[in-house]
Amino acid sequence: MTETTGTAPAKPPRTAAPPRAAQHKRPARSGSSRSGPLLRRLTPWLYLAVPLALLITFTYVPVANMIYFSFTDWDGVSPDRNFTGADNYRQIFTRPELFRVFFVSFYYLAASVAQITIALYFATILSFDLRFRNLFKGILFFPYLINGVAIGFVFLYFFQDGGTLDSVLSWFGSDPDHAWLGDPASANTSLAGVSVWRFTGLNFVLFLGAIQSIPGELYEAAQLDGATRWQQFRHIIAPGIRPVIGLSVILAISGSLSVFEIPYIMTGGATGTSTFVIQTVKLAFQFNKTGLASAAAVVLLLIILLITWIQRRLVPDDKVDLV
Repeated sequence: MTETTGTAPAKPPRTAAPPRAAQHKRPARSGSSRSGPLLRRLTPWLYLAVPLALLITFTYVPVANMIYFSFTDWDGVSPDRNFTGADNYRQIFTRPELFRVFFVSFYYLAASVAQITIALYFATILSFDLRFRNLFKGILFFPYLINGVAIGFVFLYFFQDGGTLDSVLSWFGSDPDHAWLGDPASANTSLAGVSVWRFTGLNFVLFLGAIQSIPGELYEAAQLDGATRWQQFRHIIAPGIRPVIGLSVILAISGSLSVFEIPYIMTGGATGTSTFVIQTVKLAFQFNKTGLASAAAVVLLLIILLITWIQRRLVPDDKVDLV
């Protein structure tokens, strides 16, 4: 008898399982998904494109052209522009009649100190609870809303011989025989007084807004401690609005150096009232010396930037924390 051995049936070969990563393979990202972060980065620049284009076109390009013209003898009309180097700048600093007009700015600088002081005083007073304070706010700010040319004509009649000022003085028994715009000292003083009347409202609004931004709890705590109004101003208001005071000082200095409207309308720069800007305009459009006028404008710009830098160094714009 022969033995038979049973053999198991052969199993089919096993195939390797596909990798897990291959089983769950995701489709590649499309180009639109990759451009999402790029678009988010470009979005702010897209909003800034138009303002930057306008700023460059109407500010920086004219300034660059002005600097270029300042090194030429261009008359503003002829296409010929001969390069003269620094001759225009040399004339500004060596010809007394060109540089002397800077001294007129001292009248307006003194007027700026007066208007800042007046504006700070009224802003402090009207920040407290006072009857008719809204009326007084409107009265103080109203002159700043009037057109500068209109103000010039109004005060031209105000200061003329036998005008409003002489009539008011005659009510008090005074008979002034004096031409207010007839000599340099009184004319510049009168014009500086007009600038005080006009621009006090701007400083007043700046100071009032800064004072009202101070937390009211500080005033309440000061009143509970028995602090007077002067002590509240000295220890709360003045430190709290120091950045705004610094801004007003910068605006006052730059404004006193670039006065134009009021003296140009009222005197045209006569009787020693010509400012640096009036002289620059006359050089460019009356004497056709655009190159020299451009150099004068560059000098004025550099002086303002230098004064602003010095003021920032002496009085840094630090964050004020009163709490």
